[in-house]
Amino acid sequence: MSDDSRTDPLARAVVLISGSGSNLQAFIDQIEGGDLPLQIDLVISNNAEAYGLERASKAGIANRVIDHREFGTRDEFDLALKQAIDEHQPDLVILAGFMRILTAEFVQHYAQRLINIHPSLLPKYPGTDTHNRALKAGDKWHGVSVHFVVPEVDAGPIILQGRLPINAADTAESLQQRIHKIEHQLYPLAASWFAEGRLSIENDQVLLDGEISDLQLQSFER
Repeated sequence: MSDDSRTDPLARAVVLISGSGSNLQAFIDQIEGGDLPLQIDLVISNNAEAYGLERASKAGIANRVIDHREFGTRDEFDLALKQAIDEHQPDLVILAGFMRILTAEFVQHYAQRLINIHPSLLPKYPGTDTHNRALKAGDKWHGVSVHFVVPEVDAGPIILQGRLPINAADTAESLQQRIHKIEHQLYPLAASWFAEGRLSIENDQVLLDGEISDLQLQSFER
């Protein structure tokens, strides 16, 4: 999937991961199926044991490890990360389970081309432990949000959200598994909108084809 030429009409991406890479696999599957007009040039992990690196290798995608523990400061790590990304001049940088908080300078460098997926219906529950928090609050709905990244954690303009009803029998673990299935559908969809040039930002609001769309909140029954 990697090509040094810039003549390919596909949007080009670098994906950052820390773990199993299930969202990365969703991207790979849709690209290989012809449903996502995106080319992944590089996968980077801060964790050498991340299974997502094997997923990338199996798909023929270049991948490398940049271990944050080898750097004295977050700024030094982010600089190395930025240098590795910029070698590929991507149109889009995708955070797919990348478990590091990025510096403001890094985020601003990729303004409006850095996206993340968060397991809650933002602005509810930024940060961690979102499934337990939704259950403890007695929420009727829970979901995921795909958003552009800004320096404030989980506060960027929302591209797309998906929600499902919380069942009486749900635990944090079962809810997490149900949410994962939504992630694997919606994250590639949001990336597809970006790749097709359909997204814009106006007054911190993401527009699809120049307007607010009902497609930006999708409901799932299971």
